[in-house]
Order: sequence, then structure tokens, then C-alpha cells
Amino acid sequence: QVQLVESGGGLVQAGGSLRLSCAASGSIFSINVMGWYRQAPGKQRELVAITTTGGSTNYADSVKGRFNISRDNAKNTVFLQMNNLKPEDTAVYYCNADVRTWSGYVYRYWGQGTQVTVSS
Repeated sequence: QVQLVESGGGLVQAGGSLRLSCAASGSIFSINVMGWYRQAPGKQRELVAITTTGGSTNYADSVKGRFNISRDNAKNTVFLQMNNLKPEDTAVYYCNADVRTWSGYVYRYWGQGTQVTVSS
């Protein structure tokens, strides 16, 4: 079994910054893709940013230039630095990871979500 534990959400004023963290633990052989998604009330979950073991990254157009995703492969941890936050960034942010377990199979796991609220 694999667990993803997120931290770092909260309430911030527009223009402020937050840093999210997500640590994966459990039966992990390797992790290729780790990323962040978000879901605002009444909307579908959407991709925010993803990163691979090799360091490749991909961002939603709405966060390019403001958010930065990074990871510590040795600690199976992914971070999301969010700068110049806007009210429209308000959402529950979910971490996910494509984990190859010791059984050899790859599964996608999700964290429990962390609330980010940006006030105007």
C-alpha cells in the first residue's frame, strides 16, 4: 500500500505565496510522474503541474510563470511553490503519483487534498 500525505495549504491574500508538499510512503519501488491537480467548487478536477523523475515538467497555462513544481526523488516528495496567487486559484489541491510497487505493477495514487483559499 502507498500513502500520499499533503501539507501546506491555507488562506492567503491575493498576490501572496504558498508552498505545498506531498510525501509518498509505503511499498514503493519507483515513482515516475508526480503532480498536482486541483478542483474548485462546481468544477472538474484539472491538472496544475506534473514532473517526471528526469525533471521534465508541464504546467497548466493558467499557472505558468507563477507556480513551480519540484521534487526530491530520494524522499519521494513533490513540492508546488505558488506565487502571485489569485482568487481563481482557490481550490482543493490534490497530489498524485504513478508508483511502481515492488510487485512490478504501476498504480496511480492520490492524496487526501489540501484546501487553498485566496482572498481578494
